[in-house]
Amino acid sequence: MAPAPEVGGGVRTEVQKHKWLMAAFLVLVAPALRAQTGATYFLIVGGLGGEPDYEQRFAAYVKDLEQICRSAAGDPARVTTLSGKTATKQAIQAALDSLARATTPADSLAVFLIGHGTFDGTTYKFNIPGPDVTGEELRGLLDRIPAGRQLVVNATSSSGVCAEVLARENRIVVTATRSGTERNATVFARYWVEALRDPAADADKNESISALEAFRYAEEKVKRFYADQKRLATEHPRLEGKLAASFVLARLGSAAVAATDPARRKMLARREGLEQQIDALKYKKSALPAEQYKKELERLLLELARVEDAIEAAGGKQTTP
Repeated sequence: MAPAPEVGGGVRTEVQKHKWLMAAFLVLVAPALRAQTGATYFLIVGGLGGEPDYEQRFAAYVKDLEQICRSAAGDPARVTTLSGKTATKQAIQAALDSLARATTPADSLAVFLIGHGTFDGTTYKFNIPGPDVTGEELRGLLDRIPAGRQLVVNATSSSGVCAEVLARENRIVVTATRSGTERNATVFARYWVEALRDPAADADKNESISALEAFRYAEEKVKRFYADQKRLATEHPRLEGKLAASFVLARLGSAAVAATDPARRKMLARREGLEQQIDALKYKKSALPAEQYKKELERLLLELARVEDAIEAAGGKQTTP
């Protein structure tokens, strides 16, 4: 029998290509355990612009992100937005403290920081009304949150230094710059928001946009921006951490429609949970015996195929004749 396919960000495509393999294992593999998938919570913070043009831009990005996140979360209560005068250090601390109480290890958390940042060679600061929030303070607040998967997108200038400051095993960190010394205002936020709406960002065509897909889309757009402007690039986006390929941030087309139905939404959540498990398994491959890795991968692929079939049967995906 042919070996099971290696699976990464294009999980769904591989499943379709190898349905025959999954069917063969149907009579050999016991039914998979029905793991529960937690909810995803979002925190969006828009910092100071410093001048009218940036104030308007940041406010627009925050508004667009809020709309996208509300759709992705399914429950508006899971989306917290702080912008303008409300985005104070005290308010950010209160929001993260609230998330520490609300989330469980089964949940996911995505935090977006839009605005300007500074780095004095020692400390990164996110510019907000009143006292700024430092990278170390953000780390301390995030480390208290039990959500098992965390994503932090810092779209500010000098944000690259936060990749090391915020690093943690279960945390993905995306920054607009590669270091603290890239201090100019960034355009990354513009393209990050665009990625969560543009079907072109959906590289594996599964009608879901992951953090990895959004990053790659925005990274390429940033490169093109500076090339088209014939300017030296003053920002180089950076992604650190594992499992970005299975951290879903937005749904498109029929998947977005399906997400409005409670029953089909559970199926989508189950699919995403399985994709997360497959990604996690891939990163553990070198530490596992080959046969154990193959067996576990086959089990997860089979369960994923079942969920895919259920989604299609329920009308959650338009099939191509």
